[in-house]
Amino acid sequence: MRVQRCKGTQDLSPVEMVKFRRIESAFRNSCLKWGYEEVRTPTLEYLHLFTSAGTLTPSMLHKVYSFLDWDGWSGERVVLRPDVTIPVARFYIDKMEGRKPAKLFYVTNVFRFEETGTEARERWQCGAELIGAGSTTADVELIVLALEVLNRLGINGVSLKLSHAGLIRALLVKLGLSPGEQEKMFDQFLNGGVTKLADIKPARGKVNRDLMALLEMKGKSVAMLKNLKPLVVPDSPELEAPLDNFITVAELVAALGCDYQIDIDAGRGFEYYTGIIFQLFTGVDKVGGGGRYDALIPVLGGADVPASGFALYLDRLMERIATEVGSETAVVRVLIKAEPLAASEAFRIAGQLHEAGFSAEMDLGSSETSFRWRLDVRRQAPAFVLTDQVTSQRYTAKNASDILAILGEQCVSKNSPA
Repeated sequence: MRVQRCKGTQDLSPVEMVKFRRIESAFRNSCLKWGYEEVRTPTLEYLHLFTSAGTLTPSMLHKVYSFLDWDGWSGERVVLRPDVTIPVARFYIDKMEGRKPAKLFYVTNVFRFEETGTEARERWQCGAELIGAGSTTADVELIVLALEVLNRLGINGVSLKLSHAGLIRALLVKLGLSPGEQEKMFDQFLNGGVTKLADIKPARGKVNRDLMALLEMKGKSVAMLKNLKPLVVPDSPELEAPLDNFITVAELVAALGCDYQIDIDAGRGFEYYTGIIFQLFTGVDKVGGGGRYDALIPVLGGADVPASGFALYLDRLMERIATEVGSETAVVRVLIKAEPLAASEAFRIAGQLHEAGFSAEMDLGSSETSFRWRLDVRRQAPAFVLTDQVTSQRYTAKNASDILAILGEQCVSKNSPA
């Protein structure tokens, strides 16, 4: 009798592995150029990692593969990891706590139970986690990194949707629900239960109207958020901080020329997120997403450390790329220090440096001594100041072409790629 492949799993042919490796290579190279380091966590984790802190919704916990480790070392219930962010957070607490920022990435599989066996039970992800940086610059860096990878893979027609878990939670607080009720409704919302919120506290009509107006908000302009702010903040001051954060991120994304849509309902499926949420689509298919999860490290027993991250769904990307394999190597490291008002220009320069083969990353608290070059981006002239941190020689530049020319000339003359 022929032995069949397990339902919900897949074999990867040589042709498919070429695509797999191409995606992996593009993702790894982009992450390395942004200063991220690769990690890998175990396939097996203790079940209580996902239950004790309430990090996964009940509906997600019903989809985990769990079993008792009878003959193992623990005698405890273990699971095939259903998520990677939570194990990476555990790894950070175990091995890297105190390092800020910790910029980590992975390429690995996750396992989700699916009753019919017609959908994938094993899924591959490329993900990045930025732990220890709580700024909007960190949030946008992850969005830019994800879009950069998709661009390198030649995937067109990508749509970006922005939501905000902090805003959703603040709205639930506004309803006057108990903490337990808030978590229950948040879980329902994340699983697509927007309409269920209309039935909460029907006596509070005005609160419900404001709530539904926010939760159903969709559009392509940050002006929507700005126009809404003076209407809701006077009566609901708790909404001001998440709205301001949402506006700041959306403005910077817009300044970078990224097409996006504000869609509060797009927050579904992100259990432990606390701030900005972004999702990436090609057509109606989601190919990735991520956001801010500042509460996760503390609830897992770590320090009060901000964090954010994203994942790209490798299986879905494989369906959308050609089979050619590319190769990129970072040779020169550049640390970009930007004034707040020059952040959008700094991101553009970073992208141009990457395209030219350089490693460039934003200053998020990294040690300057690990970079041969530092690029200061300013609003006033000189707009760009490039410093060789070995010789202390400073060069001024007017545009990206000047920067590339200086780096090319100096690196060749010094015969030093570092």
